Amino acid sequence: MTRVLEAEPATRRGGMREWLLEDPTQPNAGQVEGPHARPDVTHERPWWQVMCLTGVDYFSTLGYQPGIAALAAGALSPIATVVLVTVTLLGALPVYRRVARESPHGQGSIAMLERILPRWTGKFFVLALLGFAATDFIITITLSAADASAHVLENPYLPRALHGQQVLVTLVLVGLLGALFLKGFKEAIGIAVVLVGVYLALNLVVVVVALGRVATHPHLFVNWRDLLVSEHPSLLGMAVVALLVFPKLALGLSGFETGVAVMPLIKGRPDDEPEYPRARIRGAHRLLTTAALIMSGFLVATSFATTLLIPPAEFQSGGRANGRALAFIAHEQLGPAFGTVYDVSTVLILWFAGASALAGLLNLVPRYLPRYGMAPSWTRAIRPLAIVFTVIGLAVTVAFGADVDAQGGAYATGVLVLITSAAFAVTMSAYRTGNRRLTVAFAAVTVVFVYTTIANVIERPDGVKIAALFITAIITTSLLSRVLRATELRATAVHVDPVAERFLADVVGAREVHIIANEPDERDETEYREKEAEERASHHLPASEPVLFLEVTVSDPSDFEAPLQVAGEERFGYRILRAEGSSIPNTIAAVLLHVRDATGEMPHVYFDWTEGNPVMYLLKYLIFGEGEIAPLTREVLRQAEPNRERRPRVHVG
Repeated sequence: MTRVLEAEPATRRGGMREWLLEDPTQPNAGQVEGPHARPDVTHERPWWQVMCLTGVDYFSTLGYQPGIAALAAGALSPIATVVLVTVTLLGALPVYRRVARESPHGQGSIAMLERILPRWTGKFFVLALLGFAATDFIITITLSAADASAHVLENPYLPRALHGQQVLVTLVLVGLLGALFLKGFKEAIGIAVVLVGVYLALNLVVVVVALGRVATHPHLFVNWRDLLVSEHPSLLGMAVVALLVFPKLALGLSGFETGVAVMPLIKGRPDDEPEYPRARIRGAHRLLTTAALIMSGFLVATSFATTLLIPPAEFQSGGRANGRALAFIAHEQLGPAFGTVYDVSTVLILWFAGASALAGLLNLVPRYLPRYGMAPSWTRAIRPLAIVFTVIGLAVTVAFGADVDAQGGAYATGVLVLITSAAFAVTMSAYRTGNRRLTVAFAAVTVVFVYTTIANVIERPDGVKIAALFITAIITTSLLSRVLRATELRATAVHVDPVAERFLADVVGAREVHIIANEPDERDETEYREKEAEERASHHLPASEPVLFLEVTVSDPSDFEAPLQVAGEERFGYRILRAEGSSIPNTIAAVLLHVRDATGEMPHVYFDWTEGNPVMYLLKYLIFGEGEIAPLTREVLRQAEPNRERRPRVHVG
């Protein structure tokens, strides 16, 4: 026997409220039920098409990565980029191929760590990672929009009235992005395929022309080589400097976490196992590998071309190549017409990269915070969250003055922490499976990313400061939400085994069902005999009235909502209903409501008062799921059932 516990209808009242809470894309798409929620199969696509969806984030970094590399490494930029590519292919790629294998439903490395770390420790670690993920995705939105506006404002055909309006243009782009998600965004993958295809084709043209220019003008290579040798006389010195500046190039690693998050959209096979869809995992591996190889090739080629063809002064703030190195080459080498086409393509893919990041946030937050009880239930819906994240994006844009370089540190911090946590997660996973070779390999990768993260934080502490603000905000609001939602009915469904079902069938027609709440101790005959005698005497229950015992044990108090399993057991002639839950009062209330609905009779539950400080019991309830059970059970029932006539009765003696 199963009963699904639904939210009160009042949560969907009102025109504006109903519009905000409805899903603008498909039925229930905005209502994520848990970490394994699966989208409608009609939205599944071949892996290469889904690669384009994550590629709008990953590939769009070509718009600003070559310029950032030139600023960070100067003439050493191509060699530093080779180091970046090496870390990508030998570090990040193997890590995320493992993540894809262990979280095929798009949960990512955060879910892996959640499984490894127990109870409240795991929850708070997840909250901290969500803070870094929010930093990553929010800055992706604002940085991409800022870089898109740079491409707009530097175009020679732009009206002079808009020159210098970087912040205004960026705010408009971020606002339009939020409006897009409020209206609905059904054809994201189709649009992404077109944008990525056109953008990569245009970049290929620019790279071929640029490298052709270098090939026909050998002095460009000679000048670069002489400058490089004069600045770094030895190969060892070049390698050391390249490693030191590597953290500044970490933006080129973005996109892997998004690549795993979009896994549920990858088309599998009809015979795939739901829990472990092998065809989808293979598709994700192809997606990650292909994207990494394409991006690596473009990173090396564009870094080499831009370093040789663009004067160093143009990379500086205010220079024509600042934040748009490839666009500068497109205009210089192929003319303003082609350059304008390239600008339009770059603006669109950068803007759409923000859409990909916002989609990632809308996918990530509902998987965790509502399930933890650490966010209001409306955060399961797309539109309210889209409004919240858009407002945050607008505020971040103003705070940074829409400056691409200024946001690089925060972006790199978010990216690096997520990749480092993923490397640690797969290291722990390999260790737990006893694979020593993989454990050592992934541990070495983790060390590399730990160094990179620490070096980035030391060099650009603004990134971790911003992440700390996000983490503080998330933890504060999460704890407040947990307190405010503490007396909600947390069981999403109640499943009753055949023995318990028989117990309930026997009380049909009794008008009242008498249930004694018992804290299990020795569970011997004496315990049940004395408990029954005590409750009958305290509440004047006649000996002729049959009773059921209800025993609840706390499984994981850090959990918030989950299906409830109720088992029946007969011991020494006493009938007992046993259940496990994250909180005793909430579990008792859920069982009582199920008994009422399953039997049609009104349940009465009997408690004893607990001796002790009420404040301490309140803290025990919030942290350990225990506390003063009787009044809390009554409060949960009051909130879950507004009709007093249908509310199970609570008796305390």
